[in-house]
Amino acid sequence: MNRPKASELRTSAPRRWHVVRYHRAATEAGGHTYAGGMTFTALHRVLGVAPGPLTDELLDAAVNANAAETNDLDWKSELPPVKGLPQTDFPKDVAAMANSGGGVIVYGVRESQKAATGRGDVGGFDEVYERALRSAAITAVSPPVFGLTVHRLGAEGNRAVAVEVPASVDGPHLIYRNEYFGAPVRNDSDTVWMKERQIEAMYRARFDERRHATEALDNLYAEAAAGRDCDQRAWLIAVAHPRLPRFRDRLTRDQAREVLSKTEGLALVYAGRGGIHPLESVDRLNPRPGLRRWVAVNTATDERSTWKESWMSIHHDGSVSLATGVGGHRASSTAHFAGCEVDASSLECAIADVMALIRATAEATDNDEYDVRVGIEWTGGQPLTILTRDGFGHTYDGVSTPLHRYAPVETTVNAVEPALDYYCTSTTSPRTV
Repeated sequence: MNRPKASELRTSAPRRWHVVRYHRAATEAGGHTYAGGMTFTALHRVLGVAPGPLTDELLDAAVNANAAETNDLDWKSELPPVKGLPQTDFPKDVAAMANSGGGVIVYGVRESQKAATGRGDVGGFDEVYERALRSAAITAVSPPVFGLTVHRLGAEGNRAVAVEVPASVDGPHLIYRNEYFGAPVRNDSDTVWMKERQIEAMYRARFDERRHATEALDNLYAEAAAGRDCDQRAWLIAVAHPRLPRFRDRLTRDQAREVLSKTEGLALVYAGRGGIHPLESVDRLNPRPGLRRWVAVNTATDERSTWKESWMSIHHDGSVSLATGVGGHRASSTAHFAGCEVDASSLECAIADVMALIRATAEATDNDEYDVRVGIEWTGGQPLTILTRDGFGHTYDGVSTPLHRYAPVETTVNAVEPALDYYCTSTTSPRTV
């Protein structure tokens, strides 16, 4: 793997340089935008093919097979006009798909009696048009539908656009028209309006999902924190769980190794080598099987390196976890910080590592949105102190408020959003810690 030069990865670089640097370094590191990658859509299902990219050949095969519209497949001959897009049927179609478990809307296919009969041409489709589609799914639907994947297929004279609508746990998604609102849903090839009882059931399902998501994070966090010497030094615990886990074949050892390799490349882009990366203290080349997971075990085992002990896991359902000692790091060649003292740069590097791990794991397991929890566990007698660095690189605690307990931070991230957007999420997350 070609990696960015260390001189390009200094964490003290200005924000604008970080953004420019990301595009170059991510390309050098083999970064992915994730659009057009491995997926399993209604087109794959009706053709009985394995997960793979959504291609023009796949669409041709579906049309030639006269594939019929279903709950998760909708044929459209023309794109909606970009002007006044929120007032067209596009938001309703997206909301109906999201309320029905997700699906694909394909523009540029003629149909008769629900069955595809031939290809058409949707005309020009540029970045402005694509941005308008994504914007309408957010501004004209409540709650918004995020994570649309837009595929441009075919050449001039045979152009089509496929919009993948993800399954959602935030339903019911409502459409507002003037003073009225409704919740559309797919009924085979038709879009209909939910009855009051259906809306009630979807709200109940949403609240149940939130409770289950919290329980999943609680279990992951407690498991990752168990057995750590938190009375001797502070530990950073970070866990992430996909909001809608996609249970595919579990990753092989080689695939887990590839995930860790990609994680390393992304993490160095996100935070550089200005601090201690937990990734440097785990066995990335030989992940070991654990209980429904692969474990990158700690390699900092000798007396001189135990201060940077780290453990990392990739679960078969796409969840990830990181446990790394952040208190008591080496302050100089002959001294260490106290167990309650945490160098802020080590937090930044740890967050960069876990955000990179989420990104790489999401690609490998076909997941998208993740619930994330990050905390610092410390049970010693002294309050926790976060050490920052001055312009000369020296640590000091003059601006740190002693903490007797660190309240974990929780957020939700879209691990398959455009690379630059995810990079900005990853590089701001450490600062919330």
